[in-house]
Amino acid sequence: MEFPNISIPCHIIRGGTSKGVFFKENEIPAPGPEQDAFILRAFGSPDARQIDGLGGANSLTSKVAIVGVSDRPDADVDYTFGQVSFAATVIDWKGNCGNISSAVGLYAVDMNMVKPTEPFTTVRIYNTNTDKIIRATVPVKGGKTVTSGDYVISGVPGSGAKITLDFLQPSGSVTKKLLPTGNPMDTVDLGEKGVFHVSMVDAGNPVVFLDARELGLKGTELPTEVEGMPDKLGLIEEIRSIMAERVGIVADRHQATKLSPAIPKIGFVSPAQDFVNPDGVAIPKESMDLAARLCSMQKMHRAYMVTGGVCTGAASKIEGTVVWQMLSEQARKKDVLNIGHPYGIMDVDIHLQHPASQGYDESYIESVGVGRTARTILEGRVYVPAETFM
Repeated sequence: MEFPNISIPCHIIRGGTSKGVFFKENEIPAPGPEQDAFILRAFGSPDARQIDGLGGANSLTSKVAIVGVSDRPDADVDYTFGQVSFAATVIDWKGNCGNISSAVGLYAVDMNMVKPTEPFTTVRIYNTNTDKIIRATVPVKGGKTVTSGDYVISGVPGSGAKITLDFLQPSGSVTKKLLPTGNPMDTVDLGEKGVFHVSMVDAGNPVVFLDARELGLKGTELPTEVEGMPDKLGLIEEIRSIMAERVGIVADRHQATKLSPAIPKIGFVSPAQDFVNPDGVAIPKESMDLAARLCSMQKMHRAYMVTGGVCTGAASKIEGTVVWQMLSEQARKKDVLNIGHPYGIMDVDIHLQHPASQGYDESYIESVGVGRTARTILEGRVYVPAETFM
């Protein structure tokens, strides 16, 4: 018997340095096994090329956003993010993606989920993954979002209209603690492989920060260089898995790659230094406060995650973290942190609710702001075989 295809409306939208498939929450199956099966089939997962679906065969382009009008008094829309694996039958729902978050405000305005105002519309986004509110300030003209402008973000060709994202009270997004282990720094002893000093901070998303030098790296390596070092990638994933177990994200470190491939994030930092980006552009050390690289789904992130930037900003304000140790005295006092990532610089604006002398509780970080651009690429329908739901 031949089963017909089922078609469901969708949008493909670039948000920051990521690209995702957007669905209205009332147009797809409810959360659960049927929804997961639908999304995996729509993306063409699992398959390294995602050749039979909408996925882009890269962690930056295999992301889903589900958006609907919110019933909450403090939010306009509810937004759920999923990191869709192309290596396994897995969607990681544990954390959020800041880059995709920057497209949610655009989507909400253009889909008439909020009343547009000119020249800017503020969209209050409730992220269900982290139980946090994100405030997006979106440029609007004639009732629709404006995407053309002169704002440039490293890692995206050309320029666009600036969307400002403010992550409100971002601490404890997954673990419910700004410092999930209770310490600004911990150690991971891997015997002959070495002893590593790590900082796990949870703001926007939980991130494990490593000292690049302890990994035998300079810290300015480009993603393709690190991916050419499978021993280094394996070591980074081993440390990530141990920390996932240590804070209770998974019960067994040996299952972390399978059960929680996206959370926690992990990366390495180093003091500010010159490097050349993948386009051959020189990035001078004077333009940054530190150099940083992040991993996503066991691969190197090509640019820098927004939630990773939020977390790096938070870590820069906690004395004793690996991030804090990489900064100059002057950089530690600034409200804006300039992060040198593979393609250039990401600026994050950090606001504290109280002095560090009062402790690093979940109220310490009031908000972290980041500028992004976003653009709708496609509006259409995705066709999924009916037997997907049988």
